[in-house]
Amino acid sequence: MSISRTVAEVLREHVTLEVEGIDRMYLNVYVPALQRAGGVASFFRFHLGNRFASSALMDPITKAFIGRIEQFAKPEKVPIVPFEKGQRKDDVASAYRKKFAADEGL
Repeated sequence: MSISRTVAEVLREHVTLEVEGIDRMYLNVYVPALQRAGGVASFFRFHLGNRFASSALMDPITKAFIGRIEQFAKPEKVPIVPFEKGQRKDDVASAYRKKFAADEGL
């Protein structure tokens, strides 16, 4: 005689997830209002306080973001790797991981 079991029971009794480390993390943020022109215009005008919305306002925000990344990377000796068009990022990252000898770190 066989007793029916749920998927949850089988997983709970037979599957274990163990994480030793994370070699990379991705953060994706989706802001629905910024997917439309009106939302972007509102962001520049009302949130940032600009008189007019203009694509020229994006440049200083982008440059400041890149500057902060470089500001963090330099003292931590984290290389900033530019990718060529069509280059697989996982392949490049794999080569860096192979060179990394420490147990953990940046």
